[in-house]
Amino acid sequence: MAVIISAILCIIIGLALAVGGWKVIDLGGTWYFAVLAVGFLLTGVLLLAKRRSALWVYALVMLGALGWAIYEVGFDWWQLAPRGSIIAPLGLWLLTPWIAQRLGWQHFGARAWGGSAIPLMIAVALWGATALHAITTDSHDIKGMLPQPLAAAPAAQVNTADNVPEGEWHAYGRTQHGTRYSPLAQITPSNVDRLEEVWHYHTGDLRRPDDPNETTYEVTPLKIDDSLYICTPHNFVIALDAETGQERWRFDPQVPDSTNRQHLTCRGLSYHVSETPIGESCQQRLFMPTADARLIALDAKTGQVCPAFGNNGTVNLWANMPHVKEGFYYSTSPPVVANDLVIIGGAVNDNVSINEPSGVIRAYDVLTGELKWNWDPGNPEQTEPIAEGETYSESTPNSWSISSADEELGLIYVPLGNQVPDQWGGNRSENSERFSSSIVALDLDTGELRWVFQTVHHDLWDMDVPAQPSLVDIDTENGPVPALVAPTKQGDIYVLDRRTGKPILPVREVPAPQGAAEGDWAAPTQPASALSYEPPILQGKDLWGATFIDQMMCHIQFHSLRYEGRYTPPSTQGSLIHPGNFGVFNWGGVAVDPVRQMVFSTPAYLPFTSTLIPRENDQDTYVSNKEPYLNENFGAPFAVELKAFVSPIGLPCIAPPWGYVAGADLRTGKTHWMRKNGTVRDRAPIPLPFKMGVPSLGGPMLTAGGVAFLSGTLDYYLRAYDVTTGKQLGEWRLPAGGQSTPITYLSRSGRQMVVVVAGGHGSLGTKAGDSVIAYALPQ
Repeated sequence: MAVIISAILCIIIGLALAVGGWKVIDLGGTWYFAVLAVGFLLTGVLLLAKRRSALWVYALVMLGALGWAIYEVGFDWWQLAPRGSIIAPLGLWLLTPWIAQRLGWQHFGARAWGGSAIPLMIAVALWGATALHAITTDSHDIKGMLPQPLAAAPAAQVNTADNVPEGEWHAYGRTQHGTRYSPLAQITPSNVDRLEEVWHYHTGDLRRPDDPNETTYEVTPLKIDDSLYICTPHNFVIALDAETGQERWRFDPQVPDSTNRQHLTCRGLSYHVSETPIGESCQQRLFMPTADARLIALDAKTGQVCPAFGNNGTVNLWANMPHVKEGFYYSTSPPVVANDLVIIGGAVNDNVSINEPSGVIRAYDVLTGELKWNWDPGNPEQTEPIAEGETYSESTPNSWSISSADEELGLIYVPLGNQVPDQWGGNRSENSERFSSSIVALDLDTGELRWVFQTVHHDLWDMDVPAQPSLVDIDTENGPVPALVAPTKQGDIYVLDRRTGKPILPVREVPAPQGAAEGDWAAPTQPASALSYEPPILQGKDLWGATFIDQMMCHIQFHSLRYEGRYTPPSTQGSLIHPGNFGVFNWGGVAVDPVRQMVFSTPAYLPFTSTLIPRENDQDTYVSNKEPYLNENFGAPFAVELKAFVSPIGLPCIAPPWGYVAGADLRTGKTHWMRKNGTVRDRAPIPLPFKMGVPSLGGPMLTAGGVAFLSGTLDYYLRAYDVTTGKQLGEWRLPAGGQSTPITYLSRSGRQMVVVVAGGHGSLGTKAGDSVIAYALPQ
């Protein structure tokens, strides 16, 4: 019976490989699966006939598969594993006496292992030796060391942007320079593994049945004086005692639920302290953007609204907007507070129609809420406050992410996205072409444009500039230069002179694939930075699966799609977009050490597919079945279907690692180390902590003590790293997904605290929660 079952199994596998393998060949792919099919079918037939030669044939199958695997992927364990996941165990099974005896041997024991079994024994042994060697060999990490800090540039002499006390965290990126760097050094590589939980607070703000899928807890807390300030996905603002985690006050802006929202999140608050007395309240104030498009000013001490700001504490961000529709516009990110102005952009629902709200950037008086200037990407020359009754330009590139500011230079640096629809650009205006997927520097006082740097020309891939630019001074051959460090979804990190927007590290224009959809065009070249984590062009050998069967299915997908490398235009055939619009980098950005002049980053690699669906009219839905009808692109010639590039069982079609941490020198652009980061513990059916390297969505944080912290991986951990080498120093289990950015500060008892928010991310499928957790060294 065992022989018959084994024979049937081989024949079934062989038939599946024959059908799929022929499809792969027909699409122009490898012959490997078809050849493998012949071996399995022949083995199965010989097993049915109870011929010993079945073992010889299967030995050839194993040896051929091993040789091909090593030729394609070397000794990469996670690439070899699916190639041998069926082949090697089946070979071992065929050597058992239950099979051997039925193939003609009359006795168990030594006689059952001779003759025809020897080649198969050798094949199994070679697979085993290869697996043992591969599992102990690291073929992906770059192991090196960043240069140590220069003795001539101590931390005290580094330009850290403002007067934020070293033990506090006053803005999203700690300061308006957005470096996510703290000068605290109590925690070091030698003691960080001793961190322990000090307090654990629950906000009580949990997901509701009508929340959008992308309900996320992405907040970076603020620490000011003796208080910690957070916001929640439903826009509650909460003040905690920074030492104990006890709640001091809570503000509920009473945001109504809506089915129209694409996102529901709050990435953070903004803070301002008046230098001159303004009364008994609101000397210190917090600014909170809400999901129903309000900007609210709160007294940081009491949580009460500041009535002198706007209309009883509130500015209506729908003012002067075209196409007002609840849920289609609001700011998911904190505004910038600089030069006594609060400056804010907003997110527009992606790809619903061609008639959407404006991407205007507006500056309000920090005390009164009076509109001081507006920069409209569709009308960039007119920055004086818009007249009553007029509206801003519709559907312009918007800034949904976080800006940074340099008050000494008098500039705010705004990352911009795309004009909708993202994947078809046949109707874009001249100004949209100029500003789409760019960083713009605006005059803080007037909003006038100083310079623009475009990271993608005629963006057809949703490659918004996703992250806050980080500002740092860099030593060059010509002396120190005030620089801007901008990570992008496509994997480039641009290092620019923030006075002019000119590159410090080289940027070159490279040829790009052509052949956009009907009525559209593709830019002939695209910019490429010398500091880049662009993924290599995918080849057949890079495709993956749990077994060679679903790996074969990924081959069929791959060869059915249009793919010519980065910037392959979307198509009606279906295009493979790598990196996908999840991005190599996203809103979490990078952390920059201004002393070492290095960048700590978290590259991630997840391809997507983009298929344009011709629209016959503006009424029918093609890719969605409920509001807000994302990706329908009403008014455009195409809807778009966006999917992750995964196998039929939901695993990525490209081999791991899918996520890293990396350290690079900003003076040279050299990456000194790059290490796989994170495990599949919380993504696999069996919670095994295989360190395969998983994507991270959330920002890193650096300290002068030489330790970096990150919590955004798809497994639920806060992790600490050695900044010099990238080596992981410790990890602490979180109760939910930690898709946020940790901060560090000094408590009133003198302890350096590390605080992380763990609330999960709806689109990533990480566990939801409402935790705010503080860690410190033992007292």
